Amino acid sequence: MKPLVFRCLLLGTVIGAAGATSFAQAKIGTTAAPFLGISVGARAAAMGDAVVASGEDVTAMYWNAGAFAQAGKNQIAFVNTEWLVGTKFRWFGVMLNLDGANAFGLSMTNLDYGEDDVTTVQAPDGTGERWSAQDIAIAVSYSRMLTDRFSLGGSVKYVGQTIWNETASTVAFDLGLLFVTGFHDMRLGMSFSNFGGDLTLDGRDLLQRVDIDPQNSGSNKTLVGKLKTDPWPLPLFFRVGLAMDVIKNDQMKLTIAADAVRPNDNVEFINVGGELTWNNLVSLRGGYRSLFKEDSEQGLSLGAGVRYQVEGIATMEVEYAYTHFGLFGNLNTLGLAIAF
Repeated sequence: MKPLVFRCLLLGTVIGAAGATSFAQAKIGTTAAPFLGISVGARAAAMGDAVVASGEDVTAMYWNAGAFAQAGKNQIAFVNTEWLVGTKFRWFGVMLNLDGANAFGLSMTNLDYGEDDVTTVQAPDGTGERWSAQDIAIAVSYSRMLTDRFSLGGSVKYVGQTIWNETASTVAFDLGLLFVTGFHDMRLGMSFSNFGGDLTLDGRDLLQRVDIDPQNSGSNKTLVGKLKTDPWPLPLFFRVGLAMDVIKNDQMKLTIAADAVRPNDNVEFINVGGELTWNNLVSLRGGYRSLFKEDSEQGLSLGAGVRYQVEGIATMEVEYAYTHFGLFGNLNTLGLAIAF
């Protein structure tokens, strides 16, 4: 099987299927655009995706659109993940803190499957054409501080998928909120992601010449018919999370976090993670995702981040995450963020 064909067929199942207890229970393969569930950000990946109660950086726009107003800064970030079977997952985002209470953000998510030769029965070595496939989501986000401890927000996004000459697109919405308690700055977060329309593939490759009455002669065999594809819903995620700074002083901060996740195309699971930051310069992170899933391919994740401040100009952060993905190998995520 051609490499790109293999990628397209495999990824549609793997992203949603990893760690399911069974096909009947998990409802695997019942949604389109599974790339919307891929972890965004090296910090989040290293902490086992247990970040819905954190609004510390620009990637909070993905995890909890109600949280990033509490970051209190302007930031731009780019994240690259060497994803499964040779594909590349990229995320770009920018957030602007307008007045300390309102924040606005823009982000783009892309999963690139690469290119391959077009082959047919008559031309097994290739027709000279190239075909490709990719997924994309572009989101506009807004978050507002209602009090000094409570914020909420949402995103509206365009979601599109392309495979050679076929495309599908729809609009979706995210909602989220974050509440900071008075106990060790314990934070409670909640988010609901990808509420929107279905995706239905359409394109010129669905046009086919049809003989509507093959049993009788004399019919027009050059009539053009159009194949109809089924609509598929988006993957919905309901997340509830908790994060707390168990140690926090001038030199060190230790944060622990846990998220409970309920998707519409899989079983419920829990992610846990932690982050140790020294002198606001170096961070060490670890986590474990998909707890209580039987036969899960996902599990341990580790990572680190280094922050460097250019006095009076900006603060740069370089982050890395390693994620174990069982039979599918290990994933590496690299992120660069600039706060200004």
